[in-house]
Amino acid sequence: MYVVRPVETADIAALESLAAVSMPGVHTLPKTREKIEQAVEGSIASFAAHVDIPSEESYMFVMESLADKKIVGTAAIHASAGSNGTYFSFRNDVIQQVSRDLNISHSVHALTLCSELTAYSQLSGFYVDAAVAQRPEAALLSRSRLLYAVQAPHRFGDRFFVPLAGLTDENGGSPFWDALGRKFFKMDFLDAERVIGGARNRTLIVELMPHYPVYVPLLPGDAQAVMGQIHPSGELAFNLLTSEGFEADEYIDIFDGGPILQAHKHTLRTFTASMPRRVAAASGTPASDAVATYAVSTGPDQRFRAVTINCAPLESSETVCLPKQVQDVLGVSEGDTVTCVRI
Repeated sequence: MYVVRPVETADIAALESLAAVSMPGVHTLPKTREKIEQAVEGSIASFAAHVDIPSEESYMFVMESLADKKIVGTAAIHASAGSNGTYFSFRNDVIQQVSRDLNISHSVHALTLCSELTAYSQLSGFYVDAAVAQRPEAALLSRSRLLYAVQAPHRFGDRFFVPLAGLTDENGGSPFWDALGRKFFKMDFLDAERVIGGARNRTLIVELMPHYPVYVPLLPGDAQAVMGQIHPSGELAFNLLTSEGFEADEYIDIFDGGPILQAHKHTLRTFTASMPRRVAAASGTPASDAVATYAVSTGPDQRFRAVTINCAPLESSETVCLPKQVQDVLGVSEGDTVTCVRI
């Protein structure tokens, strides 16, 4: 069995091992022990904080295998992107150009630096071990962040977004960066990422990035080709997020041109299809053709826990039957209420 829970200080060594794995598809997973410690401490403080409106809080979750106590994944959600500044992205625009004298009318694709995603809640740092990637627990890890938001809506905004890493070459270079960002930052893509540290709210971005629309047809072909394309390592996250209800195409990352998925919470399955159910003792196994897989979660704070279960469909039931082991993992007992959503 696997459980998703808030990160603890005891997880730092395990997170350091995960960070050592080459993960070009993750912008925001800290890469050094010092940064990991800061992220863990910040997460613990965020879960403990009394929140009236979403601000600088950042919540990190880990997925643990209960069989061997191994951390096999991590994911995070930030309450308000750009809370200590402004979150920058490129917006995909279409500029209409018309010449009546020449009888010519056409549309031009342009990129405009914008801060419209500022104050959205941001999902980030998703990584899961390959051994779990094709299991329902991968969806559980991704969805747990939103399950927590369902249980603590005052901690988050009404809109969410997720930046995914764009295509890079075998040396870590980015055609999109080489065609655009390099011209203004005067440094390689990986050097720029190190300077920025994965953030998209630094003052130097607005100081250096072009403020006027960038006409896409003027960019080299290889840069145009990678716009909105995801790195292969991000395909799992992309599939999970789009099945959740996130949509792409409106924004891209200002560095590598990767897609930025966004959605209002009322269009996300976890918000629209989550069901509060009262816990009952398990009483036998339903027929195989009547089994569905659900994410089940509880706890609005550091006690948050989420697991997957296979059970009879819950949509027409007022209770969910949980084995004693699952009840113990979630920290609930008969009569308590849990949040369930079909995976």
